[in-house]
Amino acid sequence: MDFEPIKDRSGRHATKWDSMQAFCGLTPDSAIAMWVADMDFDAAPCIKAALQGEIDNGFLGYFGNPGPVNDAICTWMAERHGWQVQPEWLRYSHGVVSGFAMVLEAFSDPGDAIILFTPVYHAFFTKARAMDREILQSRLELRDGQYHMDLDALAGRLTGRERIVTLCSPHNPGGRLWTADELRELAEFCDTHDLILCSDEIHMDLAFPGARHIPTATAAPGATPRLVTITAASKGFNIAGGETGFAIIEDTDLRARFDAAHKKMGGTPNRFGMLMTKAAFTEGADWSEAVRAYLAGNFALWRDRIGALPGVAVMDMACTYLTWVDFSGTGMPPEETTARLHGAGIAMSPGAQFGDGGENWHRFNIAMPRPLLEQAVARVESAFSDLQ
Repeated sequence: MDFEPIKDRSGRHATKWDSMQAFCGLTPDSAIAMWVADMDFDAAPCIKAALQGEIDNGFLGYFGNPGPVNDAICTWMAERHGWQVQPEWLRYSHGVVSGFAMVLEAFSDPGDAIILFTPVYHAFFTKARAMDREILQSRLELRDGQYHMDLDALAGRLTGRERIVTLCSPHNPGGRLWTADELRELAEFCDTHDLILCSDEIHMDLAFPGARHIPTATAAPGATPRLVTITAASKGFNIAGGETGFAIIEDTDLRARFDAAHKKMGGTPNRFGMLMTKAAFTEGADWSEAVRAYLAGNFALWRDRIGALPGVAVMDMACTYLTWVDFSGTGMPPEETTARLHGAGIAMSPGAQFGDGGENWHRFNIAMPRPLLEQAVARVESAFSDLQ
């Protein structure tokens, strides 16, 4: 579990590196990729062994009998998150974004509105608009350096066309771990206004040592009749290429509605993704502990150095590897901060794509070997050296 080696990922079908030029005009030979949300670390040994075992077995046909994968997920949820999930609650999708699309199909119609707490993961916007759903952006309040939901303000803006509230928990961007009280208040809001609550918990296994992610289902057990949780092992274990996510739906009626949408949109599970998920949740605990500690160290380095730049503020976080940085204090428009960062060879995610409230921010992925992160930090410092 050595996370220090720097490996050249370019030319290896890594979106983060091979699509960087199309994304922002930078190339892997001169720039550092800090945009796509995966880690520049090898997968856990147990995951690689599971894949090698399947290759050695030689059968690569359709995947069947998810029972052992179900058991692995249920055990992990109980031991790691205190959530007693039952196997019959599980439904698989080709990644969490695909699962989100099934939620939209199951619980809303074209022309209906969904609620997003912004700034938030940009794929929610893309998928909702592609499916002809309207979006009501509820801008998060920034207080004491952290985001907070303003449910009172949101209530005053409802039109009656809203069907689904989507919560990103832990929050992306920003690494916010919502409290049990906040989750209960949101669940009560959804009950009052007859809204389905879709809780995206894909970053659940990236809480730093000493911090804890609270599943919405355990914080608000009364939300069961309207709660769908979508998640995966992909972020926590760096296996997004397996394109395997799952929904956890306790309520029988909600499961039936989701199943109908799945029948229209879904397919059979990805063989390799299912086996990687099983390996992660049965044998990957030690790797998970180590990578989370390493990421916490990376964040401390990033926060202390980048946060020291005049006019630049790094949002504190206790989870994920996606840091959220406010450049508004520099007095520069987003176009200038973007140009400076690109000029320094930093490919980050511009904040505007995350919706209302993200315009003066940028998101940076710090899940990389620390020697490479130190290079990235030095580049950002150089890009704004005239402010020091």
